[in-house]
Formats: sequence, C-alpha cells, structure tokens
Amino acid sequence: MDRVIKIRRGLDIRLKGTAERVKANVGLSQEVGLRPGWFAGLKARPVVAVGDRVRVGDALFADKAEPSVVFASPASGVVTAVERGERRRLECVTVKTDAQQEYVNFGTKDVAALSGDDVVDALLAAGLFGYIDQLPFAVTASPASRPKAVFVSALRDKPLASDFEYELEGNERDFQTGLTALSRIAPTHLGIGRGQGAKALRGAKDVSVWVMDGPCPAGNVGVQVNHIDPVNKGEVVWTVDPSAVIFFGRLFSTGRVDLRRTVAVAGSEVAHPHYADVTVGQQISTLLDGETVAASEAGEARIVNGNVLTGVKCDADDFLGAHSSEVTVIPEGAHADEFLGWIRPRLRQFSVSRSYFSWLHRGKEYALDARVKGGERHMIMSGEYDRVMPMDIYPEYLIKAIIAGDIDRMEALGIYEVSPEDFALAEFVDSSKLELQSIVRQGLDMMRKEM
Repeated sequence: MDRVIKIRRGLDIRLKGTAERVKANVGLSQEVGLRPGWFAGLKARPVVAVGDRVRVGDALFADKAEPSVVFASPASGVVTAVERGERRRLECVTVKTDAQQEYVNFGTKDVAALSGDDVVDALLAAGLFGYIDQLPFAVTASPASRPKAVFVSALRDKPLASDFEYELEGNERDFQTGLTALSRIAPTHLGIGRGQGAKALRGAKDVSVWVMDGPCPAGNVGVQVNHIDPVNKGEVVWTVDPSAVIFFGRLFSTGRVDLRRTVAVAGSEVAHPHYADVTVGQQISTLLDGETVAASEAGEARIVNGNVLTGVKCDADDFLGAHSSEVTVIPEGAHADEFLGWIRPRLRQFSVSRSYFSWLHRGKEYALDARVKGGERHMIMSGEYDRVMPMDIYPEYLIKAIIAGDIDRMEALGIYEVSPEDFALAEFVDSSKLELQSIVRQGLDMMRKEM
C-alpha cells in the first residue's frame, strides 16, 4: 500500500506554454560551459588552463575546502576560457567541443556489491559527487559527512516544470541503478506525485516510496524532508535531483560520465514548447533557435535558466545550469502601459487574492510577465507565507530573524530544515516584495559560517 502524505497548503500557478511531449533534435553545441555558481557553497579553483585538452569526465575545477570534490567536464575538447570575476573568483570554464567525443573510462561496477564508501569514492573520482546537496545549509554535500538519509524527489510541480516521467522513459535501468547506489550510503526516500504511474517510480527497489498528494510545493525535496524525517541540529541529510540519479546510474552501468538530460523549453514566448535531450552546460541558444515568438509580437522576452520561480535570468549565449530541468521564456513586461493600473478589474492577470476577477476562472492559464508590480516595503505579518508553505515552521518570523541577524532565533525557528527554493512561492505572493530566496540564502550562509 502506498504511503501517502497529504499536502493542503500551497499554490498551483497555471501558466501558458507547458512543453508538449515532443523532442526536438538538438546536437551538442560548439561550446559548453560549467559554472561553480551552480553549486551552492562552493569555492572553486580551476584544475585546467586555457589550451588544455579534456575528455568527458576529466575535472575542470575543484572545491578549495574539499579538494577531493571535483567537477567533471560535460564534453571533450579544448579549454577556451577560464573566466574570473571579483576578487579572482572563478566564474566559468568553457570548452570548445570535439566533433567526436572522448570519454574517461572509470570502469563498470556492480552497485549491489559496493559499500557506501565505495559509492562515494566512485562519484568523487568521476567528478559527480558535487551533484549531491545537503541539509542543513542547502549546499553541496561534504564527503566527510555521512547522512542519516538520502532524499530524491521525482515530482516537479512548479509552473511550467518539466515532466520527469517523460525524461525517465528509456532511462529506467540507470535510474534504478542510481537509487540502489544511493541506498548503499544511507536509507533512501523517493518522493513521487499521486498522478505518476511509471513502474520505475511506483515499483522502485531499495528505497522507500512516498506519494505526495497536494499542490506545489509538494515536489520540493525540503517539504518532503520536513514531513518524512526532519533535520535537527547536528544531523545531515543528502538530497539528489532525479536527473543526477540517472547520471550516477550511467556511471556505474557504463563506466562513463554522461551528463545528458531531457529539458523542457517552455513559456508563453516559445512558439512550440517542447523537450530536448541536451548535456549540462549546453549553450541555451541551441535550444531557442527559431523557437521564440517574433519580437514584433512579443516585445522583450526574459530567458530564465531554470524554472520561473527559482531560475536565474540569462541570455541566449549562456549555458544550461547543472540543476536546470527547464529553459523558460516569458514576457519581460518592461514597457507595459496599463490604463488605470492596478485599479482595473483584471481578467487576464493572476492573483492569489480576490482583488482581480480572475479568481472566477480557476482553470485558466495565464501569460504572466516578469514585473514585480510594486516596490519593496515594510513587512506585514499577515500570514500570507503560511498559506503557501506546508512546512512545520514559522516562515515570517524566520525571515525577520534572518534580516535581524539573530543566530539563536534563526536556529530556534528551523533554519536547518529550509532551502531558498522553499520560499519561492512565498516570494511570489509576498505583498512586501522582498527577495525572500536571497534573504534565506544569506541566512543559511551566515549560519554555516557561524557553525
């Protein structure tokens, strides 16, 4: 019998431009790039120089604090740039790709015969361990720690999110191999949605399967941790994106690093929303070529590297993020001119309150733009965060404690359990227009430094 967790608080935002289950043929881009900024908490140092030749699986950079944690090149070729930013911080390593890809052979392994340490060592050697995150602090995991549990969420329920079941097709064996490998490290929990019926999910072996029933953010791995096995002071859990589970499975099954994943090209400004099989670090321009609506029809458009709630604004020359399962294009809205402004009885705009008449159209899809629609203002304790956060914490009080820099208060209010993405919906509904995800990230960094 399924173990079901009922989520009652949350918010499903229906946007136009959901990707159809059709794949475009997109080849490997001429350049790929890997950014340390995609891996939270990482202070990177390059291990390659311009002109070096690398194979798929060779290390591009390493963590200064944990030198054994290296990050594999997603493609073979010649290193063309090692970009640095302020205070010589490493920003990106770029590789000009070969026509014929070369791979490092790490050797196949029987995961059932491996210990947890063997699995960790194999992931470290192949430059894949950095795709594991940890709570508390929502940063890249440390191989020196051992988690009490590992969590994988196969439910993507944010607006315009890609369907993992579609990505799973043809990768079922590697997904199961990856789950078995993680189960050798610690008890592993797999969260799925009530509507997900794939046998590889419902019948997954070596893991505990939990069915999440409710609105977004039921798919957030932090929400699942909070309901299944909350993190207390001194405890560590690891969280892994389901696409990374497939990466791990391919490593053990083939002995190669293969960072290909299925991403959704979605949004109201995409002419034909679809999916594509691409590699981590792929140039986004190859995904959008000929797919965005003409400028005369759409005006300015915003490209988001990832989801509209948690992704990062980028341009077409940027690279697909390590954790991005979507590339989203929505209207910028910078030149929108609305007669009477907010006082109009809007029917085409979405609101969580009844100030717009759109609440009468519950199933309608909207083409929302990127405007904040207001400036930052004083925080009002109205309980609006609680209505969209199904976690056993007091989010408004936690935000106030972070702003005040009150370490003891932050600890008492459950900062160990949260990550920035858990506040994405709260940021969307926030009438104070605060950048809550950024505030939470600052609070987590503050706690990590203190600890």
